[in-house]
Amino acid sequence: MKIAITMKLTTNTYRLLGLLILISLVACQKDYLDRPSEDQVEAPYFFNTAKDLEVATNDFYTFLPNESWYTNDGNSDNMIPLTVADRIKGNRTVPVGSGSGGWSWTQLRKINYFLANYHKVPDDAARKKYSGIARFFRAHFYYDKVKTFGDVPWYGKVLHAKDEDLYKARDSRQLVMDSIMADLDYAIQHIPAEKQLNLITRYTALLLKARVALFEGTFRKYHNIVGYEKFLNEAVSASAELMNSGAYTLYTQGGGEQAYRSLFARNNQDQVETILAIDFELGMRVHGLGYSFTSATSGSYGIAKDMINSYLMKDGSRFTDRPGYKTMEYYQEMQNRDPRLAQTTAGPDFRANGENTNEPVNLTITTTGYRLIKALPDRLQWGVSASYFDVILFRYAEALLINAEAKAELGTIGQSDLDLTINKLRARAGMPILSLAEANAKPDPYLLAMYPNVDGGASKGVILEIRRERRIELFNEGQRWDDLLRWKAGLKLNQPIVGVYFPGVGAYDFTGDGKADVYVHTGNTSGAPGTVTSLININQRTLWDPISDTQNANKGSLDPFYQRGKFDEKRDYYAPIPVEDLQLNPNLKQNPEWEKLYK
Repeated sequence: MKIAITMKLTTNTYRLLGLLILISLVACQKDYLDRPSEDQVEAPYFFNTAKDLEVATNDFYTFLPNESWYTNDGNSDNMIPLTVADRIKGNRTVPVGSGSGGWSWTQLRKINYFLANYHKVPDDAARKKYSGIARFFRAHFYYDKVKTFGDVPWYGKVLHAKDEDLYKARDSRQLVMDSIMADLDYAIQHIPAEKQLNLITRYTALLLKARVALFEGTFRKYHNIVGYEKFLNEAVSASAELMNSGAYTLYTQGGGEQAYRSLFARNNQDQVETILAIDFELGMRVHGLGYSFTSATSGSYGIAKDMINSYLMKDGSRFTDRPGYKTMEYYQEMQNRDPRLAQTTAGPDFRANGENTNEPVNLTITTTGYRLIKALPDRLQWGVSASYFDVILFRYAEALLINAEAKAELGTIGQSDLDLTINKLRARAGMPILSLAEANAKPDPYLLAMYPNVDGGASKGVILEIRRERRIELFNEGQRWDDLLRWKAGLKLNQPIVGVYFPGVGAYDFTGDGKADVYVHTGNTSGAPGTVTSLININQRTLWDPISDTQNANKGSLDPFYQRGKFDEKRDYYAPIPVEDLQLNPNLKQNPEWEKLYK
């Protein structure tokens, strides 16, 4: 079954859909938890069969991320889009309207309403399965709330106008996180262990539990909150259970030079590595990612140079150990690197999917000069709303990364653990293995400067290498911002996010064929060779000199975000609560430092 696309509607289905629409309409009138319980009277008419439960939980899939999951790294240090996000610029403000800025509870009320009524269906197997799915979604909802706001009120029931819990204070982070984990344990126990590309299964719940536990464990460790070990152990346990199930493996079709790119760029996912994906179909449900990746006026996403620098050489040595890496020109820096680099950004020999000739160098569609091609589909899908390739939300590779990181942060990781996790990812790319002894003996100074507060004692070196692997493997899959928050590395956003290096004005060969592709100038293009396909006016697209730390320089890296990030270490690890919600509920208190922006 393709969710959100086609569905055979029974009489009960129509009734239940009508109820859900009614709840939604009421929710639009007042996005809070004090709406009257008109729906309880009707519940017996809609919760009668297993099909009713299926249709009701299908509505919850709209709560998952959409295709923007593949561009969310544009709100982090991994990429700079044409329009930089407010949270990077430090321009976030305290929202005014109730239920705005992420402080919305409509989804939760729908889930809790289902959980208050599902038991009326006599089918025991259906009750277990769909209540498990509902609790998966409640855990997912609250995970997002804790990441965003920290402590939040926990509501495990439908609230009504006179409920004494309606205006309660926030519950402790411990209570909410324990409740999330309990929901996930219930989901793991009751949802069948079946493989379904577009539906929640036991395997999806296992991976979400591992993701949540890793976030909470490392957040607690690096933000000095007690109890981090418990969550890291849960992350190890859940990821290991998924790994040991044998249900999934890594997608390797095409070998190290192609498999990673093919995994994301194909139109239809399969059940080899992909655990949950959003299904898109031509003529039925489409999106605009292909246009966003290739348009000069849409995303214009540019990968950050320190992201490019993080890729190892193909022999496993560090690119940043090479002399002159900061001022290396494009063609030279792209040689003999981790094959995933040229499957993530357009390399010297880049070809669009299905094409037989190399694509001309085009720097007008990228802010940094490092063009995004991960998940880029064939050319027919580059038009406005013309894309229909599936978007992966959960995949097996993440379980390997979680298992390794959690063990490393606990100080329990061994070489055999790396061989079962990180080294499988490296093997897929045709890269040498990561040696635990070598990593810990010589921690990478480039990564140490990137994450100065990394805590691991004797495991510091391997923690840094696992972070490298995570950044590369999960690039542009929606998790980089969360990683910076949980590692307490937000200040990294204030470092220069720059691009390709040019040693001055003149012509440059990006493809190694002896012909110029790019011409850098200050307004006069008369000297540009006829083979040039991209022009860079450094009076408009300025340069930053990495040696002298000088902006508007006559040599240096493309500097698309010259204002620099403004992450506030005392404030920006949490988002603000809307003003109206603080006024409606005097027991709520604003997150630290945000009150200064509206008082």
